[in-house]
Amino acid sequence: MSVYKLIFSPTGGTAKVAAAIAQAWSQPAETIDLSNAESDFSTYAFGDGDTALIAVPSFGGRVPKLAAERLAKIKGGSAKCVLVCVYGNRAYEDTLAELEDIAESCGFRVAAAVSAVAEHSIIHQYAAGRPDTKDLETLAAFAKRIQLALPGISQKPEIPGNRPYKKAGGAGLTPKADKNCVNCGLCVKNCPAGAIDASNVKSCDKSRCISCMRCAVQCPHQARRVNGAMVSAAALALKKACSERKEPELFIATEGRTHS
Repeated sequence: MSVYKLIFSPTGGTAKVAAAIAQAWSQPAETIDLSNAESDFSTYAFGDGDTALIAVPSFGGRVPKLAAERLAKIKGGSAKCVLVCVYGNRAYEDTLAELEDIAESCGFRVAAAVSAVAEHSIIHQYAAGRPDTKDLETLAAFAKRIQLALPGISQKPEIPGNRPYKKAGGAGLTPKADKNCVNCGLCVKNCPAGAIDASNVKSCDKSRCISCMRCAVQCPHQARRVNGAMVSAAALALKKACSERKEPELFIATEGRTHS
């Protein structure tokens, strides 16, 4: 039996949550980076004895379209999977339900699901510093419960969400290069969507950009930014929804019951 982490984590928050779960398991997990634009995901195939941890951020209450497209190419082969969605303390809405449907269409068997909070990728004041120590302890405890239950799980958990899913959001904020850009090309190399042209790194194809903020977070010169006024307006709009701390949740079916 092999264990895998399938992760779409442009700014690192989802990867931290996935690591906290996988590290609590007794067997090391091999990582498959769903944000790598160069990978051929159709080559990945799993078997009945494998376990996969599939982790994505929630983009406006949905699975990021790019992550969904890449996951759809993978052959689950009846491997059991644990779904993880990470959000910026507002709400994850239909993300887990959509991820469940994607995983099942690939041939995975959904055994458990986890929701967790990480620092908002655009409005950093929300969920700042998360996952924090409390989160990591909770996630490790979830992981141990999952590992103990996994061999005997024969049915999927009751996962929250709506079908049809909520309407996907429109174009988000697109980071732009400023005078600090030195044309190093790091943003081109790491953009999950391939939205930045290597011949003109200060440009960005808005039709391809998914507003994941990886270029802004990874730029060593802090040369890529989003419109400050628009971020302030978004922060104000989300203030009420993000003011109360949300905690990680676990959904796991054991003897017909769901625990969270």
